[in-house]
Amino acid sequence: MTVFERLKEAAREDWTRYVDHAFIRRMEAGTLPEAVFRAYLVQDYLFLIQFARAYALAVYKSRSLEDMRTAQTTLNVIMDEMKLHVRLCERWNLSPAALEAAPEHQATVAYTRYVLDCGLSGDLLDLHVSLAPCVIGYAEIGKRLAPAVDAAADHPYREWIGEYAGACFQEAAGAAIAHIDRLAERALTARRFDELVGIFAKASRLEADFWQMAFDIAEERRNDPAG
Repeated sequence: MTVFERLKEAAREDWTRYVDHAFIRRMEAGTLPEAVFRAYLVQDYLFLIQFARAYALAVYKSRSLEDMRTAQTTLNVIMDEMKLHVRLCERWNLSPAALEAAPEHQATVAYTRYVLDCGLSGDLLDLHVSLAPCVIGYAEIGKRLAPAVDAAADHPYREWIGEYAGACFQEAAGAAIAHIDRLAERALTARRFDELVGIFAKASRLEADFWQMAFDIAEERRNDPAG
């Protein structure tokens, strides 16, 4: 088993809550409300800005050119991923400047700053384990949802699912799994693994909270007479 697979198994409950959240199930069925998806997209754009910073930190924390190149490759994937958000948000006349100026929800702040703190206070392995639920998790979700797109030519979330099911993102996730294994070869002990499980489990919980945040924002706006 890869280290990622071991982490996922050790944090099975938190991982399942994340990858099988109602947001994902309703997206798969094509019944996710547009207002929820829009709330998610805006916050995810802000999320990716902070994740880009985390991968820049990974370059700084790297002790070899190989580690630096791995972080740079994923950073490039994130910057391309942000273009997806811009394209999708054009349907609501939201410009990149408007997206960047949107206020961060506390769920966005909680997750992204947790990852940055893992990187600042820990080492490169801590940082990449905290990043794993996002990069590797989205690839797993995209692969799972791909058949739904194949079955419905007019699936409302075709472009989003296609991004994460696509070869580029799947390759980035595979590289992330392999990189965690390489980093673990240098410093992984039984005690250290337990610490990494804690990091991975919390990041998975924060991912699930991020999905839920989109429902909460949409509900707040629906109930706000001024909104």
